Amino acid sequence: MPSKSLLGTYAFFTFCLLVAGVISIVFSFVWRKPDLLLNMIFSHADLTAGLVLGITLLVSVCLSIGAIVQPNHVTVGLVILNWALIGDVIITLVIGTFVWFYTLRERSEFHTVYAGLTSDKRIAIQDMFSCCGYFNATDLVEFGGNFCQNSTFANALNATVTTNFCVTPVTKHADVSLNNVFTVIYGFVAMLIGLFLTSLCVIKVREEVERFKKIDAKRGGRGFV
Repeated sequence: MPSKSLLGTYAFFTFCLLVAGVISIVFSFVWRKPDLLLNMIFSHADLTAGLVLGITLLVSVCLSIGAIVQPNHVTVGLVILNWALIGDVIITLVIGTFVWFYTLRERSEFHTVYAGLTSDKRIAIQDMFSCCGYFNATDLVEFGGNFCQNSTFANALNATVTTNFCVTPVTKHADVSLNNVFTVIYGFVAMLIGLFLTSLCVIKVREEVERFKKIDAKRGGRGFV
């Protein structure tokens, strides 16, 4: 049988994977709430990907528990688990890298998102951040609300201010959220690799135990000196 420390490590990484799956699923639902900035940052497709990732991780947790409770000579469950973990790592890396790559082009990417908003939502953002237009006071500008009230104000702002436009506060807010997300997702990869390596150790120990049992049986059950 594997040592208690090895089994404890196996249980630790399995629990971490359980927590990761729950976190992914919970936030995939929570972030669907009506929130202007949050809905800009994470689309329904993004949140669905997070939900799929969470379900995939929980399936691996079930495989992990099922594999470890099998009799000592049965290692096929651990083998299946390891292949599942390899698939999980690939999926997780793809999602995390996609989010990371998005952060490299935030200003242009969110310009497209901003352009798809309704006039009322753009006005709400302009009032929220006291900005007028996206890249400048003539780019996707909406008149109304409390800040950007008319073209005269926008033209004056465009001529005297170079930083108080919506691109900076929007991308600054998004950058924090996206950086946290892909950092956490890459953390999931560390958990998956940890469980994968621990599972390989369990397989190796179980195979050695079974080999010694067969040798012992050939010796008439007398054991080793």
